[in-house]
Amino acid sequence: MATFHFRLKSGRNGVNHALYIARQGFHSDRDDLIATSHGNLPAWANGEPRRFWRAAEVGERKNGAIYREAVIALPNELSEEQNKVLAERLVSKLAKGKPYQCAIHAPTSSLEGEPNPHMHLMMSDRVDDGIERAPNKFFSRYSATDPAAGGRRKASGGRNRMELRDDVLAKRKLVADTINEHLSMHGHDARVDHRTLIEQGVKRSPERRMSPVSIKKMSERQKAKHVAARRAAVPAKARGDRTGVNR
Repeated sequence: MATFHFRLKSGRNGVNHALYIARQGFHSDRDDLIATSHGNLPAWANGEPRRFWRAAEVGERKNGAIYREAVIALPNELSEEQNKVLAERLVSKLAKGKPYQCAIHAPTSSLEGEPNPHMHLMMSDRVDDGIERAPNKFFSRYSATDPAAGGRRKASGGRNRMELRDDVLAKRKLVADTINEHLSMHGHDARVDHRTLIEQGVKRSPERRMSPVSIKKMSERQKAKHVAARRAAVPAKARGDRTGVNR
């Protein structure tokens, strides 16, 4: 069933997280990787995302975000290839001019036993302005009076909390609209809704996130009962949430 899940977060350990989403290093034993991609990297990265994230860890200011990440549920209604196309479309809209690394995972849900496709999109806040900079200058403070003398401008720079909040809400709608466009394109009636349950007029509480450990302790009968209650509570054409999803 198509379920809306869109979460934005920030991180400091760019290299380690890049290895995680690419299922490399200590994470290479996982078998749920569907596809990876990257783009908009500066020339000095030589097409290697890890080199970029390593430089970001060194160059970004102390306590500054090395990356922003969007985690987005992809609809089970679409085939693997169709979800790859959808993911590419979402990347083109969310990471314009930003260095990024993307991966699609499709683990089997420990609760429902079905594929759980989703994408991880790691992005730098540094937006391309057409000026080539060496790594030691790339992450410096931006200079409005002389852009070539400073680092790349940050997409979040200069905006207040309300503006950043509005940007997140706009991204949620953009993601939902794009998913629905692709569901419609391939003849599916299912739709997702980016709005809160209250905004949708749905009188129920958001589903509580269940950890893999909690699910593992459940009997098959308990799992079936939980899944049946979940499906009965959520309208078929507008499945939206703001809770964490077991990904």
